[in-house]
Amino acid sequence: MHPARGDADARRLSLEDEIQMLRSRMEQLFMQENSFTSDNVIAISSLLDLKINEYMRGRHRKRD
Repeated sequence: MHPARGDADARRLSLEDEIQMLRSRMEQLFMQENSFTSDNVIAISSLLDLKINEYMRGRHRKRD
């Protein structure tokens, strides 16, 4: 495996793990606060959106 590609694959896997962790945390916060509009849920949701966008940009580059 080419080192640069291996690094990209490792970053992608790590990003996938981070996305999954944020999703789980957001679900937990929603259950605790029983609200999609609490400040904590919105903060995690916004961070999750950023990470998903980062992941999708990486996937787009990989196809090129």
